[in-house]
Amino acid sequence: MTILIKNANLISMDSSREKYEENIDILINDNIIEKIEKNIISANDAKIIDATGKIVMPGLINTHSHLPMSIFRETIDGFGLQEWLKEKIWPIEDKLTSEDIYDATYLSCMEMIKTGCTTINDMYFMTDYIIKAALKTGIRLQTTKTLMSSSSDSAKIRLEELEKLMDTYKNEELISFNAGIHGLYTTNEEDTKEFIEFAKKNNMLVHMHFCENSQEVQDIRRNYNVDSPIEVIEKYFTKIPVILAHSVKLTDEELERLSRLKNVSVSHCPISNLKLGCGVAKIQKMVDGKINVSLGTDGQGSGSNLDMFETMKFTALLQKGINENPKNLPAFEVLKMATINGAKALGLDEKIGSIKEKKIADIIIINTNTEVMQPVNDIFSDIVYNAKGTNVETTIVNGKILMENRKIEVE
Repeated sequence: MTILIKNANLISMDSSREKYEENIDILINDNIIEKIEKNIISANDAKIIDATGKIVMPGLINTHSHLPMSIFRETIDGFGLQEWLKEKIWPIEDKLTSEDIYDATYLSCMEMIKTGCTTINDMYFMTDYIIKAALKTGIRLQTTKTLMSSSSDSAKIRLEELEKLMDTYKNEELISFNAGIHGLYTTNEEDTKEFIEFAKKNNMLVHMHFCENSQEVQDIRRNYNVDSPIEVIEKYFTKIPVILAHSVKLTDEELERLSRLKNVSVSHCPISNLKLGCGVAKIQKMVDGKINVSLGTDGQGSGSNLDMFETMKFTALLQKGINENPKNLPAFEVLKMATINGAKALGLDEKIGSIKEKKIADIIIINTNTEVMQPVNDIFSDIVYNAKGTNVETTIVNGKILMENRKIEVE
C-alpha cells in the first residue's frame, strides 16, 4: 500500500532535521518511509491523508508493560507493591485461562491504537496468546518468557519455551524478543546467569524490574549477598544491553555508577510508581548522567491505563516539582523518551523511533484543533502537557493504517 501524508506539521525526532517543520509531505511505500519533503507528487493509487494543521510524529514506544493486566485495572488502591502482588494479583493470575490472556491483551492493544502507542515491550506469561492478540491488531510487540525462580529447573524450562517462540515467530516482522527476568528479588543468581548467557548467545537484551521499592532493594541485597543492587549489574550485565524498569530506589552514588555502564536503559513508569507508593525515580540525574531513559506505563493494574501522553506529563512535572527547578526536563527531552529513546532501549532504533527516509512507517497524527490544545504557543509543551491519547486521530504501524479519524480499522 502507498500512503501520502500531505501538509503535515512534522516532529520527526530525527536529529539531522529541524525539530519542527511545517507543510511537509511524507510518502510511505509498503511499510517504508520513502520520501520526506514538500510538495510530493505521487501515483494516483496512493492513499492520501490530509494532515493540514495537524502534527505528524513517530508512534509512541512503551518500554515496560504487562498487556493482559487490563483485567486488573483499578484493583490496587491502598496496597503496596508486595502486598498487592501476593494478596491480589498472584492468586488470581494462577486461575487465568488462555482466553483471558488473549481477550485482555486484545483490549490493551485497542487502547494502544486509540492513544498513539505503536510499540510495546511486554512481560507476562502465556506469551503465545499475547502474541496472537498483538498480531490480530497490528501492534508492534517485543516480548519474552518471564523468568521467576519457582523451581530448580525454572531457567531451563523458560529458555526452552523462549527458543520455541523465537522459532515459531521468526518471520513476523512485528514481533521481537528479549530475555525477561521478572526481577533480581524473585530470581536466584544461577538462573539469572543462565538467562544472561542465553541473551548473549542470541544477541538479545535483558528486560527486568529493578529497585522498584525499598523492600525489593533489601531482597536483592540478601539474595545476592551484596551491599548494593548495582553490584549485580556491574558483575553480570556489563556485556549486554539491559532495560531496568522503574529504578526508583537508587542513590546518587548508585546512579553515578550506573551511568558508567553505556549498555543500560531505564524504563521510567511514574504513574505506577506513585500509585504503589514507591516514590519518584531521579530521572533528571539519569539524564544528566547520559543514561538512556525511556517511558513505560506498567500494567493497567498499577498504571491505570496505557496513555503515554499522561505518562509524559507526569514525567516532566514530577522532576520539576521534586527538584524545585522548572528548567528540569524540557518538553522535547520528554518527547525523546517516548519515541527515539524507547527505540534505542529496545534495540530497534535503526527501524523505528523517528520519521526518517528508509525507516519503517510507525507514525501517528495528532489533532491540535481542540479545546485542550488551543492556542498553540509552544508545540512541544502543548503535546507533553495538554495532549491526551484522544487527540490522536490516526495511527499507522508498519505502514498499515490501524486507526483513521478515530475509527479503528482492524478487525
